[in-house]
Amino acid sequence: MKPNKSIVVDSPGKASIHEVPYPTLPADDYLIVKPRAVAINPVDWKQIDADGDRRTDGCQVGFDYAGTVEEVGPGVTLPFKKGDRVAGAIHGTNTHLKSNGGFATYATAREFLQAHIPESLSFEEAATQGVALATIGLTYRFLQLPWPTEPAREPFDIFIYGGSTAMGITMIQMASLSGGTVIATSSPSNAEYMKSLGASHVLDYKSDSLTEDILKLTGSQLKYAVDCHSDEFSATLCAKVLQGSEARMASLRRTEDIVKATNPNLEHEEIKGYLAFGGVWNSAGDFEARPQDYDYMKTFGPMFWGLLGAGKLKPPRLYVNHGGSGLDGVLAGLDKLRNGQVSAGKLVYSME
Repeated sequence: MKPNKSIVVDSPGKASIHEVPYPTLPADDYLIVKPRAVAINPVDWKQIDADGDRRTDGCQVGFDYAGTVEEVGPGVTLPFKKGDRVAGAIHGTNTHLKSNGGFATYATAREFLQAHIPESLSFEEAATQGVALATIGLTYRFLQLPWPTEPAREPFDIFIYGGSTAMGITMIQMASLSGGTVIATSSPSNAEYMKSLGASHVLDYKSDSLTEDILKLTGSQLKYAVDCHSDEFSATLCAKVLQGSEARMASLRRTEDIVKATNPNLEHEEIKGYLAFGGVWNSAGDFEARPQDYDYMKTFGPMFWGLLGAGKLKPPRLYVNHGGSGLDGVLAGLDKLRNGQVSAGKLVYSME
């Protein structure tokens, strides 16, 4: 059997490289893949650091990857074959499937969250897209936004707090392609980058007049907001500026109490990208499987990767092999992201 190594959670706040068994297919609709590059998301270190009833001890880590197909499950319906270049998302740090994680020599990946890598993208570029696909796909469905392939006939305003986060970078591009007039926040140093992605207005997130500026730009009729930061300040701000009828707000973390206290009539949802995997998972208690979220990716995923292949959607800035390469580099990168040392881009590590 082929040797395999993976980053595994040892205890809250600590993970290290372990020798682990070569993976077996969790179900017939999975692939076994060999990651050639992986990207780090905030969820990776947050799941490592989880404590109490959210502990992930013994779980393999990692969501975003790009690599090649090693084996194809007998129930896979998409045209994957051994040796294909593929990328997508793997459900790492999952207490219900501890042997699954993308930061590994070999890993398993469920088919509808994977795609053939467009020829125009490198492994490093493609490795940044899996979590973005899952999270933005569910965000689009909740906000009821028009898809970029069928943009709105009339422009609509959308506010994105945290435009320079990895998720914000992709969401700005998607919303702009959908016909949205994008208002985003970032630091002034990243403003031109935000505009190059499609943001019409870029506001300093530290501005004392931020609320008033957004209300003025939208005529107090804003209907859509995506909070890519999701702390008390950003949640309160988004809830305040959403004053249009049937307004909707998507958050990436739990801010329900803050949002409802500020704007009780607002339609609000925490977007849990984990749901896109369609299986049971744990985060302070078990969450039931929602196959409908996984099924949604059957159509949203090809559209998303089609935009990447056509060059209409671009990966975020890449910070490649900062602190080293391979799994040792990933461990260094997890600390960099945990310590807030990454802005307006994504850490990516070559695996070979």
